[in-house]
Amino acid sequence: MEIRGVNLGNWLVLEKWMSPALFEGTTAEDEYYLPTQLSPEVYEARIKMHRSEYITERDFATIRRIGLNSVRIPVPYFIFGDRPPFIGCIRELDKAFSWAEKYGLSILIDLHTAPMSQNGFDNGGLSGVCRWSQLPEEVEFVLNVLEKLAQRYGHRKGLLGITPINEPATEPMWSMMKVPERYPAVDPQLAEGTAPNTMEFLKKFYRDAYDRIHPYLAADKYVIFHDAFRLKDWRTFLEESRFENVILDTHQYLMMAEMMGCPQTPDGYLDYIRNVFARDIEEVQQYVDVICGEWCLFNSCAVGMDTRGGQSVLNGVDFSGNTNAMDQDAKKQLYRQLAEAQLKAWKQGAGYYYWSYKLLLDTVNEPEWANWDSWDLGKCVDEGWFPIGG
Repeated sequence: MEIRGVNLGNWLVLEKWMSPALFEGTTAEDEYYLPTQLSPEVYEARIKMHRSEYITERDFATIRRIGLNSVRIPVPYFIFGDRPPFIGCIRELDKAFSWAEKYGLSILIDLHTAPMSQNGFDNGGLSGVCRWSQLPEEVEFVLNVLEKLAQRYGHRKGLLGITPINEPATEPMWSMMKVPERYPAVDPQLAEGTAPNTMEFLKKFYRDAYDRIHPYLAADKYVIFHDAFRLKDWRTFLEESRFENVILDTHQYLMMAEMMGCPQTPDGYLDYIRNVFARDIEEVQQYVDVICGEWCLFNSCAVGMDTRGGQSVLNGVDFSGNTNAMDQDAKKQLYRQLAEAQLKAWKQGAGYYYWSYKLLLDTVNEPEWANWDSWDLGKCVDEGWFPIGG
């Protein structure tokens, strides 16, 4: 297996920084609060328009043309439309399967959010709150969603597999990211009791999720567990006799490497990619298939200032006085080196998914978003930063 894929981020799970216009007229920083600040009619029209235009059949044809063979699709816990005021999106996922099968792509369904959040990140749908694992009825709700997804798509030709939950935060990452500071909660009462997930909870949840998903999957489909940012801590768990056709998903970003001490220089990044990313994946690949389910070319060196782990103007970082950004030629050289080095690193495992396929940012006319276009795979290909064929 060699997965060469891309995430369809911000399509069915919204992230404000990837499409700020969706949040215009509100102070909402995440998907949880967006419908509380718009009338039901405006909210529904805005969401439906976004979903119909952001990803279409043409995008699946393009993804195949640039040499990729898979897409990872983040979906929300309300995908079936049973958690008002949020609007379900199962029809969009149905369409995605038809498009994927037409163009010879596989789909990794990634449950990206959970009620009351599994990480407190903006991409968890509710910033600054992480209480899902403390609420047994919501854990059961998620297990039911996973079971229904497996029943619906388990024998579809286009299915690669299902990820039970995206990026559940455990203590090391929680502390490094300083989640409550980086993502302050709007409602302190709602956030009361917020804390990282424990490994004990995650292991039980993963066992339960596997037992709910696996019976409905065809023999060539997978259950994909996110490593909770602890790539090397799963061997004993994964070698339990119950598991077959499982993959471990790790997310490796240069901005996170910076937070862990990687020098913000071209040589620093290349050394880190070779000596940490590649070696760690090679080590774990000895006992389980590993994919890098999220990565990109974004880094502080190209931006010209320390982004403090990828924080943007939405996190209060002021880019207005930045005069140190690389020129286009230097940036192209750096990005191309980083792309080739990371693609080589992911070959130590079973493949990758770039984050993300597209952004709706004006990186030309809005200075605060300059140099953020390396998150956009389409732009990376067009600019020659990312090699066609991956």
